[in-house]
Amino acid sequence: MNALEKIRFDEKGLIPAIAQDFETGEILMFAWMNEEALLLTIEKQQAIYYSRSRKKLWFKGEESGHTQLIKEIYTDCDDDVILLKVVQTGGIACHTGRKSCFFQKLDNAKWQTITKVLKDPKDIYG
Repeated sequence: MNALEKIRFDEKGLIPAIAQDFETGEILMFAWMNEEALLLTIEKQQAIYYSRSRKKLWFKGEESGHTQLIKEIYTDCDDDVILLKVVQTGGIACHTGRKSCFFQKLDNAKWQTITKVLKDPKDIYG
């Protein structure tokens, strides 16, 4: 059976993808994949997403060097969400220079930044 046969892409041909740190379990980021991105991710064992804003494949780390090496791939019970367990090279998944994109926590009805910038985005992207 083809690995993609059971995957349920939405009406736009996309599926949500969550990247999780393989060692710690921390959620690093959320992005979208189309069929080509998922196929390439499986083939290359490196995270490749689909950028809705740029309308093209997004090879994670192509600009920053912070690639995600695939350790395991899961789908949920409805086959409409992908979970990637990854090794995050450089320790930075977020374009803000943080380990995770999920660095804002709701505390007493206010959003609090709870993690530090590990590397200034200007130093990453120029």
